[in-house]
Amino acid sequence: MTNELIDFVIISIALLAIGIYGVSVKRNAIRMLFAIEIIINAANLNLVAFARFIPNSQGQTFALFSIAIAAAEVAVGLALIIVAYRMYKNVDIAEFRKLKG
Repeated sequence: MTNELIDFVIISIALLAIGIYGVSVKRNAIRMLFAIEIIINAANLNLVAFARFIPNSQGQTFALFSIAIAAAEVAVGLALIIVAYRMYKNVDIAEFRKLKG
């Protein structure tokens, strides 16, 4: 039982590391959005894994709320990226940081 929980946590840590790498290194807004989704999925995996092994835990309920919030975040993020692309013909984050003012 404990080994299975450790396996889930290790996979979650790997997903978290991949997501942090994607957010910190990639300059494309869509890739950064995907990296944020990977981080959220790592958190959801932890919630569901601990809910499976700890009795009377509400981890699955929190994971469902987290999935709904992630879906809303993706919708808003993609809308902002589409508007930025239509205005500037580019989705490079470094270029957007120069647009202060």
